[in-house]
Amino acid sequence: MTSGPDVRVVDDPAASCATSIARRLGAALRRSGRAALAVSGGSSAPPMFAALAAADVPWRRVGIWQVDERCAPDGHPDRNAGQLDGLAARGARVRPMPVTAADLAAAARRYGRALPARFDVIHLGMGDDGHTASWPPGDPVIDSAAPVALSAPYQGRVRMTLTPPVVNAAAGRVVMLAGAAKAPALAAWLAGTPLPATGERPPIARVRRSRTVVFTDAAAAGFA
Repeated sequence: MTSGPDVRVVDDPAASCATSIARRLGAALRRSGRAALAVSGGSSAPPMFAALAAADVPWRRVGIWQVDERCAPDGHPDRNAGQLDGLAARGARVRPMPVTAADLAAAARRYGRALPARFDVIHLGMGDDGHTASWPPGDPVIDSAAPVALSAPYQGRVRMTLTPPVVNAAAGRVVMLAGAAKAPALAAWLAGTPLPATGERPPIARVRRSRTVVFTDAAAAGFA
């Protein structure tokens, strides 16, 4: 039987996730003097970013990349890059995805070439349909061999995203989720079974289970 991921049911997934990321960054900084973090966005992420920005981390030695981003104009509410302003204000080197480029495919290739050899930690979320990063259900982007690729339009937007080889090569992954709507996808991922609604395994099942920690509330864990 495949082991993992390490699931922790907590009262405040955002705070617990931020604490875990800060500890991992601290360990990387002690090892090599630099640290590399990739982060997801979304409606549940701002409290985690606020807690992370308040952590005692020497942010000027931390590089932050995006896991994924919607292809929308700068400043548009669909964009997640603005959620990282607090970390940038602390001195972190934030490197947003170039989703306003005229040639998105070329921009994705450039971003991929600029990635670190290995991330120290990658932060992920999960949608109600089991997607993580921007790997929509049924989208071939999940099988891309490129480090950064483009999804088909999903929920109204093409997305730029890190692909599974990059996510799974990271030293560790931290997944944050909350709410009863996510319980079926989380249960399917943990059990290695298809989602009842689709008959397919959720995209998050492509995330490496070892060295992956999930912070969830009781509702998403199916306890409420």
